[in-house]
Amino acid sequence: DLGSISVTVPKSMANSLWNTRAISYAGCAAQVFWFLFLLSAEYLLLTIMAYDCYIAICRPLHYGTLLGSRACVKMAAAVWVSGFLYSALHTGNTFSIPLCQGNALEQFFCEVPQILKLSCSDAYLREAGLLVASVCLVFGCFVFIVVSYVQIFTVVLRIPSEQGQHKAFSMCLPHLAVVSLFVSTDMFVYLKPPSISSPAVDLMVAVLYSVVPPVLPGLARADDHLLTGMMWLSILR
Repeated sequence: DLGSISVTVPKSMANSLWNTRAISYAGCAAQVFWFLFLLSAEYLLLTIMAYDCYIAICRPLHYGTLLGSRACVKMAAAVWVSGFLYSALHTGNTFSIPLCQGNALEQFFCEVPQILKLSCSDAYLREAGLLVASVCLVFGCFVFIVVSYVQIFTVVLRIPSEQGQHKAFSMCLPHLAVVSLFVSTDMFVYLKPPSISSPAVDLMVAVLYSVVPPVLPGLARADDHLLTGMMWLSILR
């Protein structure tokens, strides 16, 4: 969360203070790489958190077996390796495209769609195809999260205690809200038609998906031990 904000916000604040919009080519490439790396890792972690909540609520007796320390290390390693490969692929492909439309970005940070607007049309299609594939992968993770939460809510609604239901919903719904904001704004940025694109709209949506979710880490962090304890109390009752 801190990393993804630190990649974009400090530079934009410094440019604002010095009344400039300049960034070096290498700096722009580094910003794209780290932003995509941390953003993709964030989304994958949100997906794992949905699975974590599902195990804690729907299969509490198997929580220690399915999500032990070894499993957590493997999932964390998979997240960071996948994020690194995804970011390296996108960054390398984006900055291998020749820029034919100048070098001025209409955004407060180096964003892939804004860079593609400056590229040649034939090269743009190559990266656009990669972006569509990425959106399909993101949508697949979102479907996994939704299916997990359907099963979670099915179990939670069977809890006899209203207080237990309230605790479960208060932990799960904020995480789902952050995921929904994350996915909806990302898909809008990368798939919106050019006819509705404008600097004001692009800026607003960029803030929504790059700044707002990372500053709400507490909303997206479910306390698994409390969830498991709540389920045990429900079972004992």
